[in-house]
Amino acid sequence: MIISVFLASLTLATKSLYDESKVVLNALNRGDMEEARKRLSMIVGRDTKDLNGKEILRAVIETVSENLSDGIVAPMFYLTLGGVPLAMAYKAVNTLDSMVGYKNAGYRDIGCFSAKMDDMANLIPARLTGFIIIFSAFILRLNWRDSWRIMQRDGRNHSSPNSGISEAAVAGALDIQVGGENRYFGEITRKPTIGDKIKEVDKRDIKKAWVIMFTSSLLMAFVCLSVLWMIQ
Repeated sequence: MIISVFLASLTLATKSLYDESKVVLNALNRGDMEEARKRLSMIVGRDTKDLNGKEILRAVIETVSENLSDGIVAPMFYLTLGGVPLAMAYKAVNTLDSMVGYKNAGYRDIGCFSAKMDDMANLIPARLTGFIIIFSAFILRLNWRDSWRIMQRDGRNHSSPNSGISEAAVAGALDIQVGGENRYFGEITRKPTIGDKIKEVDKRDIKKAWVIMFTSSLLMAFVCLSVLWMIQ
């Protein structure tokens, strides 16, 4: 039981996601842009060396909202469905996609299979995450109506069939816009925007995204424990 609990905890990224994004925000608060870019590069796939403050904030919110699905909801989903072995298998697929799932000459062949596997594995968890974020926004008295509306409208505005759903739900809840132009491996990639630019992204939005993340984590844990209790 102790080993199972330990292994299960390794599949969940709530604390590490908070810690790593907090380091970026702390660097911004100190005005240390180089450190902020360096620490951001450890949690995102885009090039970070030329990002300004607003772009760094946007990148942090995008990675928190995307990994809310990949690093929290999906592992809990598979822990409930098949225990530690299935959750570990999911994390292996997800990690492979993060490492080699890029559409460029260097990774296209080796990364294609893991990217497709990750898309399939996240098909249900990503959509479940969207609804949990909307419910969290309702509980936290954020803009849950726009969270629902933007998720419905912009959830597909992403190269991944899944990642845009949680990003859209968070963007709607915070009244901000994410997506757009990024640079990967030295090449500019233009993606559709997600959300309405009702206001500019600021540091308070990262803190709100953390609260959404923790609330969603608790809600998902409650759902999973309830399902296990009913089954048993």
